[in-house]
Amino acid sequence: MPMAQKIAHAAGGKGEVFAHLPVAQRNASALQRLASDGISCTVCHQIAPDKLGTRDSFNANFSLRPTPVDGARLIFGPYRVDSGRQSIMRSVTGFVQAEAPHIKQSELCASCHTLITEAFGPNGEVVGSLPEQMNYQEWQHSAFRKEERSCQSCHMPPVAGPVRISSVLGDTRDQLSQHVFVGGNAFMVRMLNRYRSELGVAALPSELEATARATMRQLQGETATLSMSALEFNGTQLTFNVDVRNLTGHKFPTGYPSRRAWLHVTVRDGDNIAVFESGRVDDTGAIRGNDNDADPRKFEPHYEQITDASEVQIYEPIIGDPSGIPTTGLLSATQYLKDNRLLPRGFEKSSAAPEIGVYGSANSDPDFTESGDRIRYTVEVLRTGSYTVEVELRYQTIGYRWAHNLDTYDAPEPKRFATYYRSMSSSSSIVVAKAIAQLAGRP
Repeated sequence: MPMAQKIAHAAGGKGEVFAHLPVAQRNASALQRLASDGISCTVCHQIAPDKLGTRDSFNANFSLRPTPVDGARLIFGPYRVDSGRQSIMRSVTGFVQAEAPHIKQSELCASCHTLITEAFGPNGEVVGSLPEQMNYQEWQHSAFRKEERSCQSCHMPPVAGPVRISSVLGDTRDQLSQHVFVGGNAFMVRMLNRYRSELGVAALPSELEATARATMRQLQGETATLSMSALEFNGTQLTFNVDVRNLTGHKFPTGYPSRRAWLHVTVRDGDNIAVFESGRVDDTGAIRGNDNDADPRKFEPHYEQITDASEVQIYEPIIGDPSGIPTTGLLSATQYLKDNRLLPRGFEKSSAAPEIGVYGSANSDPDFTESGDRIRYTVEVLRTGSYTVEVELRYQTIGYRWAHNLDTYDAPEPKRFATYYRSMSSSSSIVVAKAIAQLAGRP
């Protein structure tokens, strides 16, 4: 709620959260309407270059230029400013345009997408902190930074060819950035669409669905690759490697730690009967065999080799409280118990800062590197013949445990969200990449 927060802070107060709920309420105040609106165009385009890329700017602590006496605030953009059009813009909107290279730099995005949360003890004292979202730092440690591929280059891809930028005196621009902000969260976009009346959503259904589809296209076309190698079958045992590679400029998944990806591996015999299946997701959104979905105090380890259907390779962050117990509560989390999210190209485990480190047994896995992850599967079979091996890299925006841990809270907001999640949990995961191979046993 950056608009409501910044206005409250400018008036010498504090940003409030629950005071603005429920959304779309009647007789809402100006701050409540801004809070419900979320992030406007003028939030990003008013961010000043001061301190960007430093810790002082993280957690959305970006700077705004003071409003001058005449009320004409600066609005930053990537293009050279024409004085005539500047006058028109000011007369219509009250903003004064200013050319600003920082609007195209990853440091701009880092202000809101780098989050460090604090954990509190029983008496409200701070007992630790957690680098909750480190998209920018992961990008900094990757080859994408060296190649000068910014956050905007992927999440605001340019339009091919010259495009007219406005209906009034609009020049044509080359490489105009699309403001779709495509990421990895089609599930929540569709949840907003389904419950639009209850949530006061103003965007049209077709607009939200277009965003969800654009997200799906990026997830399934530009996020990861999957392949198999070293396939062998001696008549009683199938062995094969699964190789998965991250194509993004940060860890995959990244961002809010409810996200996870995993390998769903199925082996079928010549009669199309499954003789082995690891990583199947059920209609509740739970992954079969995942220790954390079955028990909130446990979690599935990282594997170098899988020999049993109850073992699942899940790429995820598992956060823990000061006692080392897994949690999904950001107000109690102080550490990572596991972080084997797929690394971007150029990311060296050995030189990564602790805030973006690899945690758990993946850190010592020689086949878990910036080139991807390789897992060896060994499957025992009862007969010779042909077998089909199908591997899916599946992805979930909100893991089962993150949703169902909310069931214990006696408050309307988590109860409402848990109800929404259960109604849509059967569609909570998608296939990002897929590979198929056939094996025939030696006589």
